[in-house]
Amino acid sequence: MSIEVLYSGKYLRLMRNGRWEYVQRVTRDHAVIIIGLTPQQEVVLIEQLRIPAGGKVIEWPAGLVGDAAGSEHESLDRTARRELLEETGYEAESYDQIFSGPPSPGIASETITWFRAHGLQKTGPGGGESSEDITVHIVPLCDVDDWLDRWQAKGGRVDAKVYAGLYFLLREIPAD
Repeated sequence: MSIEVLYSGKYLRLMRNGRWEYVQRVTRDHAVIIIGLTPQQEVVLIEQLRIPAGGKVIEWPAGLVGDAAGSEHESLDRTARRELLEETGYEAESYDQIFSGPPSPGIASETITWFRAHGLQKTGPGGGESSEDITVHIVPLCDVDDWLDRWQAKGGRVDAKVYAGLYFLLREIPAD
């Protein structure tokens, strides 16, 4: 089957491979996502306006690998460190790579590598780059389900990956 570019914009391409249509990023096709808890057992989440989702969305800190000028060959863990600090103002003592996989395999060619950040410490303001409008939310892990329910009851959106990330955090906590 031949691959055909149906449309190409500044950031995305619409592709066709046989009968299958999908989206591909123009420059980078790999992203990282960072999950972690503060020493006080708080979840560090972000809120961003996501036009395709129709409003503000609660997400984990995340970003494209090598998207900053001069960082085209940036490693996955370096990207995780950069994005966590940039978006939330937190740094971590260490990072464990959990897994990699496609977040939406029926529509996009992107891959995301998940990282677990350990030993989070607030060292900067967060909020993202000048082109981003990010609000940081620090939520006690014991209250995160109710907090997310309240957010959605007010009309907010929650990225489904938030729930997947909570699974990875909770499986590390010993059962009583």
